[in-house]
Amino acid sequence: MTGTPTEDTGVATTRKTLPFSKAWPIAAGALAGVALRLIFLGKAGQAYAPMMAAFIYCAPILVGAVTVYVAERVARRSWGYYVWSAFLANCFFVLGTLMIMVEGLICAAVIIPVFAAFGALGGLAMGLVCRLTHWPKQTLYVAWAVPLLLGALETQIPLAERVRSVEQTRLIAAPPERVWAEIQTARDIQPSEVEDAWFFRIGVPLPRAGTSRLAGGERVRTLSLGKEVHFDQVVTDWDENRRVRWNHRYAPDSFPPYALDEHVVLGGRYFDITSTEYRLQPKGSATELSVRMDYRVSTPFNWYADPVAGVLLRNFEGVLLKFYARRSEALHLHP
Repeated sequence: MTGTPTEDTGVATTRKTLPFSKAWPIAAGALAGVALRLIFLGKAGQAYAPMMAAFIYCAPILVGAVTVYVAERVARRSWGYYVWSAFLANCFFVLGTLMIMVEGLICAAVIIPVFAAFGALGGLAMGLVCRLTHWPKQTLYVAWAVPLLLGALETQIPLAERVRSVEQTRLIAAPPERVWAEIQTARDIQPSEVEDAWFFRIGVPLPRAGTSRLAGGERVRTLSLGKEVHFDQVVTDWDENRRVRWNHRYAPDSFPPYALDEHVVLGGRYFDITSTEYRLQPKGSATELSVRMDYRVSTPFNWYADPVAGVLLRNFEGVLLKFYARRSEALHLHP
């Protein structure tokens, strides 16, 4: 037996008992999010790009609103339901974008907390509308219209930019010249040596080698990674066995298609590691090695992207220091 929805609020007098009926609201919310993502397929800097505030903020709110609206048409739900159902629908929304390959693992892993939080707000807001007004359907129309309108207009707003740096230090049981040699040239990098970095666990290709050379009067270290990713680090400061600083330089083919999410490509519109610096300080028979990375984030949600990038880069620096320590100490003890 099924209940009959009321004319104004869409709340049924009894619950439906058809198979899988409890999953329908969550499925509807997730599908609404996927549909919106298929609209936001624009390239960086163009209308309807997925890194726009119109999508990042409005998509999870829409998913939450659709989920609660569909659920409330069946029966009145609790405030807790508004939160957890919207959260779950956003998780399935992100999973759906991965399955149809319009989103990459890196962006999906990073954005889930934002979608969960704003999705819960969307669910609560729609729940409040259903409880206090007679306009749930009209509210849903607005939830659809706002991202579509903003997606066409947001290109007129320049992106805010934040430039930050992160730095870490490690004591290595090897002399500076031994550590310096490893920094300048590291060949045959094995996955087990660097896979603890969260960057690589969420989909960034693993590094294979970093080799230094003189090219056109410049000191250059070329980094090669999996999926044919490669780029140069050009020396801007050099004091042998003590200090080296590189600025990054990218070629048109540095990042082949689908090697990285467009949204996190180094040197792209939204993110870059602008320079890397190593400093070596003798400490008796050991070396104190410091690494500093300067980075830029340029997104409509720098309040979130900046600290996330900082956490990932600090973790990456720790893995790099451990890598150089292991190789330098092994060669120092067993030359």
